[in-house]
Amino acid sequence: MGLTSNKVLWSAVVLAVVLFAVTVVLWPRLARGGWRSVVGRVGLLLVTQVALFAAVGLAANRSFLFYGSWADLFGQEQDMGVVVDHGAGSKDVRVVGTQALDVPGGGRPAVGGQIQKVVIAGDRSGIVSPAYVYLPPEYFQARYAKRTFPAAVVLTGYPGTAENLIKGLKYPKTAYLQAKEGRMQPMVLVMLRPTVAPPRDTECVDVPGGPKTETFFAEDLPRAVSETYRVGTKPRNWGFMGNSTGAYCALKIALHHPDRFSAGAGFSAYYRAAEDVTTGDLFHGDEALRRRSDLLWSLDHLPQGDSSFLVTTSKRGEDNLRGTREFVRKVKSPAKVSSITLESGGHNFNTWNREIPPGLVWMGGKLSAG
Repeated sequence: MGLTSNKVLWSAVVLAVVLFAVTVVLWPRLARGGWRSVVGRVGLLLVTQVALFAAVGLAANRSFLFYGSWADLFGQEQDMGVVVDHGAGSKDVRVVGTQALDVPGGGRPAVGGQIQKVVIAGDRSGIVSPAYVYLPPEYFQARYAKRTFPAAVVLTGYPGTAENLIKGLKYPKTAYLQAKEGRMQPMVLVMLRPTVAPPRDTECVDVPGGPKTETFFAEDLPRAVSETYRVGTKPRNWGFMGNSTGAYCALKIALHHPDRFSAGAGFSAYYRAAEDVTTGDLFHGDEALRRRSDLLWSLDHLPQGDSSFLVTTSKRGEDNLRGTREFVRKVKSPAKVSSITLESGGHNFNTWNREIPPGLVWMGGKLSAG
């Protein structure tokens, strides 16, 4: 049974409950004097506490995916990364693996679609990053053989993993279900984390002297994907979305590059680049670059293209309510803005899973296939 499976989690919960019940039943018998009773009480308390903490830990890990497998948890995942050399004329997207979706008929791409694990190399930025590409079932069907598809870049928060987008936030499965139910058009998803120069959080900024993270996401990635898959090359074919740090990046890239992306969706976004120990010196004293990283400043001082934005917040639980309302207020024509405001919801997976389905439908409605 996998570390993140329901069976493992519920087994731990049942074990903790059983041990608690056993402790209650046996405690009077173990209340007598003598070293055996003392050892018995200590033992029961210890194993019950361990079982309880294991259940809580497994639940937290299932939600946030700190570890993806038992081997990962116990440090046995030691395989080194594969260095991919890209010579002249080579593709900038290399497929290194595939996996099926957990949907009926998921083993057949033409029925359930497919997730491809890829390595994307950026010519202009020099950045090489792993990613996952979700291809909808229609991509493999004969009647769509000559059709191009819209695509959306999807980013996690910092320091998340791209697997969170598949397992925890369920982007591919949600896109599959929404399209199957006729709520949105089939769409390609390019899923990765914003940390393309690990462990540094670059806030999707072209840091003076490197790394050129904004260049990678705004220019290299869409060009490489469009050259590899049947994805259009026009702004109306491309969207950008994400949560937390990924949400800031999505809005930033869509706002600053309307010639590349026509829509940006930020789930629990903040609106100014973080500057802390994880980012290091992002701007090297360049105040113009620092101001540009402030999305509210950008809305006031830079031209707004014909782009669409979606921002989300909650009245209780998020700290971006004021900033989100200000963002909405500052968006001017020809740009357009939509929002989701929950009554209550924290900065977590549960909140984002309430926002992603309508967010994907919104994104699908803003993009076109041709």
